[in-house]
Amino acid sequence: MVRLTVDLIAKSRNHFKKKRGLSFPEYLRTLTHLHFFSKNIEDIGDLSMCRNLTVLYLYDNHISHICNLAFACNLTHLYMQNNNLTHMDNLHNRRGSTNCEYTHLCMQNNNLTHLCMQNNNLTHLCMQNNNLTHLCMQNNNLTHLCMQNNNLTHLCMQNNNLTHLDNLQRLNKP
Repeated sequence: MVRLTVDLIAKSRNHFKKKRGLSFPEYLRTLTHLHFFSKNIEDIGDLSMCRNLTVLYLYDNHISHICNLAFACNLTHLYMQNNNLTHMDNLHNRRGSTNCEYTHLCMQNNNLTHLCMQNNNLTHLCMQNNNLTHLCMQNNNLTHLCMQNNNLTHLCMQNNNLTHLDNLQRLNKP
C-alpha cells in the first residue's frame, strides 16, 4: 500500500529539489501545489505540515476515502478523479475557519452515490461517471457543472450562478 506522507514527498524527485535554499520543514510550510497523480496511492497520511496547500492533484490512484485533510484550510482545488471513492463526507470536517472553501472539485470516474455541499464558494464541480443518485448543491457559486453518466433521482441546485444545464441531457432517467 502506498500512502501519501511527508516522507513520500521528501523522496519525490519533483518536489523538494526545486527549493534548495529551504529546509524540508520550511519547504512543506510553503508548499501550495502537490502533484501525486498516478502513483498507486491508496491512503492519505498526515500532511499537516503542508498548511499552505491550495491545490492537491491525486487523480489516477486507488484512494477509497478522503481523510486527513482537516489541516488544509487553504485548499481550494481538489483533483481526485479516477480513484475508488464511495463517499465524500470528510470534506465537511476540515472547516477550521471561513477560509476553508473549495472552488474546484473534480471527482469523476469514482463510485460516489451522493453529494451534499451547501453555502460555500464552489464554482466548478465535475462528477461525471459516478453512481450518483442524490446531488444537493444549494447556495454555492457554481458556474460549471459536469454530471453525465450518473443515476440521479434527486437534483437540488437552487441559488447558484449556473446559466444553463445543457449537459444534464445525458443524465440517466430512474
